[in-house]
Amino acid sequence: MSLFSTLPFAISNKRVGIPIHSPTFQSFIAPLDDILPKITPLTSRSNRPITFTFDYQLKSLIYYHLEECTSAQGLLQMMADDEFARQNLIPEEGLGESTFYEANANRGAIQMLEIFDQLGRRISLCLGDSFLQLGDLVAIDGSLIDATLSMTWADYSTSANKVKVHIGLSLNRNLPRRIALTTGNGAERPFVSEFLAIGQTGVVDRGYQDHQRFDEWIDSDKHFVARLKKNTRWELIQSLHKGQRHLFLREGPDGR
Repeated sequence: MSLFSTLPFAISNKRVGIPIHSPTFQSFIAPLDDILPKITPLTSRSNRPITFTFDYQLKSLIYYHLEECTSAQGLLQMMADDEFARQNLIPEEGLGESTFYEANANRGAIQMLEIFDQLGRRISLCLGDSFLQLGDLVAIDGSLIDATLSMTWADYSTSANKVKVHIGLSLNRNLPRRIALTTGNGAERPFVSEFLAIGQTGVVDRGYQDHQRFDEWIDSDKHFVARLKKNTRWELIQSLHKGQRHLFLREGPDGR
């Protein structure tokens, strides 16, 4: 069964009239202009070169979200009907279904991570630091995300068959610095050690509470602030009165 079975025709790239420009669309793709030529090209799985390159794939994804499409089928239909889409999202050779399928077969995962890394490096040079008195702070969390543009053909629910994204967010610059993708049931706690550098302070929720890992992070000179579960027993080491009250905690004698 084909996801796009209601669109069994190839989309030509015949341009009509003068070029159409969108300031909103251009503002989103402008930072990518000198990055995309450096990105690893998509690899064809046949003896034909891919004409729907990652450049087109990424621009189509941006267009998909700006136009609030609800499915990949809807995106293809808009690309067939909308002159702006034909001018900006379709290669000169046109776009056939098989070409679209092949280009999106692996979702451009490697290329997306390269884009993330390049944009992160560039933005980090433009942003100032906040909370310098608190050191290098990194918020770490994981969240389930949709794996595809649409899965109407699959046994799918809002709580299953998803991908989990793990993010390391710099709180000093309000900028994501590390990202990883796992299966939906992938463990979150191991990424604290991977995302934190020596001397950094991780900020994590109670789902990351693991006292054995706490000891490992301390031994590795990786600091952390964690929200603990309600049944956790602790010993108050020090109370500082400066603005709000801050508690510095350690494990209680029962190890909880």
